[in-house]
Amino acid sequence: MRYLVLTDIHANLEALEACVADAQKRYDQTLVLGDLVGYGGDPNAVVELVQSLEPIAIVRGNHDKVACGLEQAEGFNAVAKSAAKWTLEVLKPEHRDWLCALPEGPIDVDDVVQICHGSPFDEDAYIFDETDAIRALKCSNRQLCLFGHTHYPVTFELANDSFDSMGSASAPQMHVQMRDGCKYLINPGSVGQPRDGDPRAAYAIVDTAVRLVELYRTRYAVEDAQNKVVKAGLPEVLAQRLAVGR
Repeated sequence: MRYLVLTDIHANLEALEACVADAQKRYDQTLVLGDLVGYGGDPNAVVELVQSLEPIAIVRGNHDKVACGLEQAEGFNAVAKSAAKWTLEVLKPEHRDWLCALPEGPIDVDDVVQICHGSPFDEDAYIFDETDAIRALKCSNRQLCLFGHTHYPVTFELANDSFDSMGSASAPQMHVQMRDGCKYLINPGSVGQPRDGDPRAAYAIVDTAVRLVELYRTRYAVEDAQNKVVKAGLPEVLAQRLAVGR
């Protein structure tokens, strides 16, 4: 099975469309790791496009929960709160209901893949350091656990006698060949809000038959996405950061 993996879209329609187009049907099913909305200017269109992809598995993100009214914006900074409030107001009722019904992770997709938003031990936890990564790897019950939330593409590998990590690469794509006897924790990076200094949209394709994960970056119409943020009256910094990937 070949999975298209999308996470942290954040209502950026241009970035999502670019990822789907770049994948060019080199996949059989879609996996979505949460945070479809928040920050960007196209929450309704993004929900509709994700729905049209008919994901075989999808989990909610923290921004999804706040933007549909399931939770308060505790812990959000002023910019994130402003975007969440605006999103809640402009979401169509049927889209709010759909977001509210998204399941909590982790979800076991098949015998190889598990997905979550933050981590397999806490859907809202951030995985940045070795300690949290090892904990997540030991909690996961599949060889590959895919996560998002940090907006930073990274691969963690755990073997019986070693632990390794690999951060963002500047190349258009990076391959991870999974080895027998090893477990993997991989973040493909954010579709619509990259934070690793690379403004290109990020996604992954996982081929479970050959145990291969491919991490991709693709350019998209950043200025169009920025203009929608400004036109919506959202904080201007949300438009500015798209150009620098921060």
